[in-house]
Amino acid sequence: VIGELRQTFPLKFLLSYFNMPSSTFYAAIKPHDDKYSKLEDRITQIFHEHKGRYGVRRITAQLRNEGVLINHKTVYRLMIKLRLKSVQRQVKYRSYKGTVGKVAPNILQRNFYADKENQKWTTDITYLIHNGNRMYLSSIMDLNTRNIIAYKISKTIDNKLVMDTLNEAIRKQKDVHGLIIHSDQGFQYTSNEYKAICEANGIIISMSPKGSPVDNSPIESFHSNLKRETLRSYNITSLKEYVDIVKEWILFYNTNRIRLN
Repeated sequence: VIGELRQTFPLKFLLSYFNMPSSTFYAAIKPHDDKYSKLEDRITQIFHEHKGRYGVRRITAQLRNEGVLINHKTVYRLMIKLRLKSVQRQVKYRSYKGTVGKVAPNILQRNFYADKENQKWTTDITYLIHNGNRMYLSSIMDLNTRNIIAYKISKTIDNKLVMDTLNEAIRKQKDVHGLIIHSDQGFQYTSNEYKAICEANGIIISMSPKGSPVDNSPIESFHSNLKRETLRSYNITSLKEYVDIVKEWILFYNTNRIRLN
């Protein structure tokens, strides 16, 4: 229908009216004797199933999981042809406000491997912003499963946000004595309150040096992917709607998302 009507109406208008992505349209009208025809159809399907969240690497991984042996360079070339481009990364919020309490040593030393749960946790805060309005997300990740074991969202970035997240993780996981929790040197993590909760539960505090995000890269990457895959994947109309989408995405991340560690 669109192919017929585009002789009279602009293609952009028709795609918008029928709520059809341009990549789907071009994939449908291409010559079917192309040796990559079926593969292009599947790449387009995977891309839209995940609302543009999957880029070349994850689409390649998904295809390989399905038994398709293909090079990522081929997937990249086909995605360019199909005009499929994953959403982009966002800049991370920094929470330093000077040294408020005692800074802990960097015990983790970029060793992100954990052979069991509740051995190593990593935590951080990032912002969620829509039309200039902000909320803040505090998350804790278990480095064994790479799951988010606790998170809190608040209008204010304060000690309570971090303490509520930490207390929830402790309550859910229970057996936490002797584990290492790693963070940056944000004022919440250097506070006496944070130190007291950790000491009371036998948790060892580890901190990255200032200006060294790579020392906390798993949680940094999680927050970066969350923003990249939610902010531009939806027609968000309000901050509340965005927060709901973030909660849905964290559930998706913990249960379904392909991870490339």
